[in-house]
Amino acid sequence: MKIKIIQGNNNDLKASDINVVIDVIRAFTVAHYAFIHGTKEIFLVNSVEEGFNYKQKNPQFLLAGEVNGLPIEGFDLDNSPLSVIKSDLQGKTLIQKTTNGVKGTLNSLNADAIFVTGFTNARTTARYIHQISHMQKKNIQINIIASHPTGDDDLACAEYIKSIIENKNSVSAEDVKKRIENSHVAAKFYDDTRPEFNREDISLCTRVVDSNFVMKVNTSSLIPKIERINI
Repeated sequence: MKIKIIQGNNNDLKASDINVVIDVIRAFTVAHYAFIHGTKEIFLVNSVEEGFNYKQKNPQFLLAGEVNGLPIEGFDLDNSPLSVIKSDLQGKTLIQKTTNGVKGTLNSLNADAIFVTGFTNARTTARYIHQISHMQKKNIQINIIASHPTGDDDLACAEYIKSIIENKNSVSAEDVKKRIENSHVAAKFYDDTRPEFNREDISLCTRVVDSNFVMKVNTSSLIPKIERINI
């Protein structure tokens, strides 16, 4: 097994067996909580315009996301886990557009299997990948993509996932939590002059939420979508 950690959301990746894309603050934390609260599927779009166009064709879908961390005018949901857990998402389909996580995923589709995660579902995701990778006889290639180009939050989570897949468990969840909280990406959530960022989001992003599913990207549809795969 070969595991490589790659940072950034615009990478030119060679074909691999498994890609894991991480966005802790906040895209795939939002996705995880959305599935927990009943979301059916999440389509991933490259741009705000693409999101609106897809919503026009599917008015029952909900638009969710951000540009530079801020809510998008006309979207149904922002990129806040706190907003998600307060919303009625049972049976709903989301269309998600974000600066790092979604973009990083759409640039990481050159793999047999693509998973996305934040920290909340990182342990479950890593254990699942460890299990399926050891069932294969060949020497598989796994890329772990920390989608924020400079954020220690995603990088810490990537190192945590790698350690679990390798069965080394050399990175503790508590250390990752501290690195997320102390990352420059999290700083604005603790800044009282930035009320548009709620510090409760960081609390939700740094919890280990045991769940019986992973989030896998289905590339067979015209627009890639995240699906909940029960394990």
